[in-house]
Amino acid sequence: MHLIPERDYKANILVVDDTPDNLRLLSAMLTSQGYEVRKALSGKMALTACQMVLPDVILLDINMPEMDGYEVCRHLKANEKTRPIPVIFISALDDVLDKVQAFDVGGVDYITKPFHGVEVVLRIENQLNLCLLQNKLQEKNTLLQKALDDLKASQVQMIQQEKMAALGQLVAGIAHEVNNPISFIYGNLEYAGQYVLDLVNLIEAYQQEYPNPTPRIQEIVKQIDLNFLINDQKNLMGAMFRGAERIRSIVEALQNFSRLDEAQMKRVDVHEGIDSTLVMLQHRLKETTNRPAIEVVKEYGDLPLVTCYVSELNQVFMHLLNNAIDALEESFVIGHLSLVNDKGLIHIRTMLTTSDTVKICIADNGPGVCESVLTRIFDPFFTTKPPGKGSGLGLAISYQIIVQKHQGKLTCASTPGKGAEFIIEIPLKQTELN
Repeated sequence: MHLIPERDYKANILVVDDTPDNLRLLSAMLTSQGYEVRKALSGKMALTACQMVLPDVILLDINMPEMDGYEVCRHLKANEKTRPIPVIFISALDDVLDKVQAFDVGGVDYITKPFHGVEVVLRIENQLNLCLLQNKLQEKNTLLQKALDDLKASQVQMIQQEKMAALGQLVAGIAHEVNNPISFIYGNLEYAGQYVLDLVNLIEAYQQEYPNPTPRIQEIVKQIDLNFLINDQKNLMGAMFRGAERIRSIVEALQNFSRLDEAQMKRVDVHEGIDSTLVMLQHRLKETTNRPAIEVVKEYGDLPLVTCYVSELNQVFMHLLNNAIDALEESFVIGHLSLVNDKGLIHIRTMLTTSDTVKICIADNGPGVCESVLTRIFDPFFTTKPPGKGSGLGLAISYQIIVQKHQGKLTCASTPGKGAEFIIEIPLKQTELN
């Protein structure tokens, strides 16, 4: 009578017994039931056999010379590779303490000699079914965990996107409000400068026509230091022009970063997005009490307009540049960079590749990333930062934006102690606009 149900494969059974007759009997009985059987006459042979091919179940005798069944089981359970294999002990020992010791070292079942063939097969089949159910349960748990992680990531990404949208609206609002008065100031500075120049010319004409002023005028000239005032007004007007121009460039950068009117794909200059992001992060690049100022080196290639989601690509620049700054700040804390002899450096390079893609590289001279971190760096919720310093979503969101929304690539190359470089590569044109 065939006792085991139909399977897609033959279960592999390893029988370990130092008595050849017992091996032959068990092997013949199990082979007739459709199992693939391997035999081992000693504990050492059994361990070697497990290293070659993992069995599905092990039938293990207890009383053997050199290495008894208990010791063999301990070795199996100490090895991560062989730990999951179910071990069924077979022994003439029927004492309760022997059974307790068998379960204590990791056995899953115990059969007393003399045994019945039907009992052995049923106990083996029971363990095979348990393993099958455990594997299915593990698969379902893995799928459920992935679904939960995906759900959490989606929720946090939605929150992050709302935060970025709110930031964009705030930035756009501030830029709009600042733009009007600074445009008024900037536009009138030229006239004000001309007016001042005309008044200076008038004063100089008076000095030439009336070289001997009255005592009252002489007193006023002395009080206001007229010669210094005339000479310094050019410097003053120049400084005001430069200040107003700086504010105008900041406003333009803020407007460029928000790009609320460009939610759809458009052809844009990616250099503007990088520069605008750097303006947003200017406060983080300045010198602090803990480190010198961070230097940004830009090596821009001659790029055509690139088809992209502008505001989302700017988000990626924001995440990557923020990460680079964080890495450099950590470098000075851990002593990778010296406060006296070193400086933090961010190197940004852009180029057009031969495959009609745009390559954007953002590198830092921070402490770098080890191999174990590199393999998980784009996983949602994975972060090496201390609690409260990062959600572990910045790089995951960046990866999604580049890979899924732009059909591009986002990779990280790093050697511990030699900094890290994030490489963005997106097609010059997207299919949506072709």
